[in-house]
Amino acid sequence: MRHARWIVPVAAVVVLLTGGAIYAERRDPAPEQPGVETGAPQPVVAGNRLVDQRSDAQFIPRGVNWSSFEYACAQGWGMSTLDTLGGSDAAEVEAAAIAAWGANTVRLPLNQDCWLGTRGAPVSDQFEERTSAGYRSSVHEFVTALNRQGMVVILDLHSRKRMGQPEFGNIAMPDSESLSFWRSVAGEYKDNPSVMFDAFNEPYSRYDAADNLVFDLTWQCWRDGGCTAPIEDDQTATAGQVTYSVQGMAAAVGEIRDAGAAQPVLLGGLDYANDLSRWLDFAPDDDQLVASFHSYDFKACADEKCWDAVLAPIADRVPVLTGELGAEDPLDGYVTRYLDWADRHQIGSLFWVWADHPSDPMALVRDGTGTPTEYGVLARRYLRSAAVGS
Repeated sequence: MRHARWIVPVAAVVVLLTGGAIYAERRDPAPEQPGVETGAPQPVVAGNRLVDQRSDAQFIPRGVNWSSFEYACAQGWGMSTLDTLGGSDAAEVEAAAIAAWGANTVRLPLNQDCWLGTRGAPVSDQFEERTSAGYRSSVHEFVTALNRQGMVVILDLHSRKRMGQPEFGNIAMPDSESLSFWRSVAGEYKDNPSVMFDAFNEPYSRYDAADNLVFDLTWQCWRDGGCTAPIEDDQTATAGQVTYSVQGMAAAVGEIRDAGAAQPVLLGGLDYANDLSRWLDFAPDDDQLVASFHSYDFKACADEKCWDAVLAPIADRVPVLTGELGAEDPLDGYVTRYLDWADRHQIGSLFWVWADHPSDPMALVRDGTGTPTEYGVLARRYLRSAAVGS
């Protein structure tokens, strides 16, 4: 999502006193999943569907994005909002609250630098020294808790820490350190069949302060990399003069497979994962890919005409998942219209966002125990109904 959507929780402030050719290179098949029992479904791609390999029944991911691992560690008040809830069982309590809504999937946005320990992340304060090992441990604890509650987890490469200051943002495409991130993450979770990977949150082109295009992300570069993008994140103005070499989706998928991880990998398209128009033409050669679509009413592909023309043909070929779903006013009808359409096409949806952000109309909860906002009531009703019908 292009505009800012991360807000430091009030509790944190107290503690401190956010059509080209098909890719030609073929890789050896990924190793077969070990089938470790996690308590959650074990999704694999079978044709244009995700199926639970325990039963071969279709698995349609429906749930929420759980936000804070992508920004808390960069801002220096914790690893995530779990740190503000208190108690040694915070992860278990939070996971149970999400499960009570009927979710079967939770997407966890992660911060590349906090995972790798680069750019001075995670940020420590006068009360606590924070390390990348501690960040990974906190993520692992929550993944385990979510799995125990019967939910699949999607680990998403979402953000980076800003150089020289305790803030965060999203760069346009993966860089070389993103490949190190995936080598590490995939290596750690390769034996967990209830985890999927989202290779890169929202690829995008870049404009300067005068709204001139300074980086035009093409589908060729999306897949193969090799182009150059501004080093500044999407929360920082750029003239496009200082750049880095982009790593494509094929390289990210390759790192995941080379680490021995066989699980499905989500790939979002151009324009902040809202443009999937040539996804089928340029998807890397891998039989465990999921097309990830971010659906918001302020983006270009925001009506049934576009969904029919772009998403439906993709869903006939590979699984499609709505990795993020929201709207400027989530109660004005857009979200329910999209859910109705997605259900007819057996496309799952993950609501943005499970977070206590009082000024954000897309916040689903009012506290850490799952008390829903008005939008949350809508999401909870949908998830519970879908769970009963599955």
